[in-house]
Amino acid sequence: MPLPTAPRAVLIDLAGVLHIDDQAIPGAVRALEALRASGLPLRFLTNTTRSPRGRIVASLQAMGFDITADEIQTAVLATRRLVAQRGLHPHYLVHPDIAGEIGASHATPDAVVLGDAGPHFAYDALNTVFRLLMQGLPFIVMARNRYFMARDGLTLDMGAFVAGLEYSSGRQAEVVGKPAEPFFRTVLDELGVAPADAVLIGDDLADDIGGAHAAGIPGILVRTGKFRPADEHHPTHRPAAVVDDFAAAVALLAAA
Repeated sequence: MPLPTAPRAVLIDLAGVLHIDDQAIPGAVRALEALRASGLPLRFLTNTTRSPRGRIVASLQAMGFDITADEIQTAVLATRRLVAQRGLHPHYLVHPDIAGEIGASHATPDAVVLGDAGPHFAYDALNTVFRLLMQGLPFIVMARNRYFMARDGLTLDMGAFVAGLEYSSGRQAEVVGKPAEPFFRTVLDELGVAPADAVLIGDDLADDIGGAHAAGIPGILVRTGKFRPADEHHPTHRPAAVVDDFAAAVALLAAA
């Protein structure tokens, strides 16, 4: 899927593209300033589900990024909207840090919602979820990412726990964050931009690039974060371009 000759909006992943942990990727702050100077509408999409949006914004601003809360679409908030729209009363297995943003578990749940609980993926907590799924409750997950890049190396993400619960319960999870098409469409509808007129910049070949392409959005893959060399030769997920980093992606868009 080729890049538009005149993009009307840019969607940007956060972790692995702009920063790793609390360190900005070299050149990313200035590149974002240059992209803003172009006047293109920007939105930032993240599957991070261990931190509330306010903390994400504060961390980004501390690194030097000029980003505001209303520009960020998180899987946590997308899940909260979905739960409210369907009138659900879920049992949540999530990281304690987002409990205030997503809400508390109900005593008699009618759905299960899973986020990246990190070290709180204890056996008893997982077994409780398993038993609820075996009762036939819907299985809603904020994401199913395989891994992410931390400062000390690649780190297991929540996808392994999603897959394990699916296997044991026989229930198929509904993913709310990337690569789910509504996650991308919500942002584009808000901007009033057609998918083919937008561009996504990400480091995850499957959830960023594959998800964007499924929604009709061309994607630029950066060789930072969770990028692996084999990503450039994947048989089905083919980015519109592969570049070294976010600064190179911005330069490519400027040239277009």
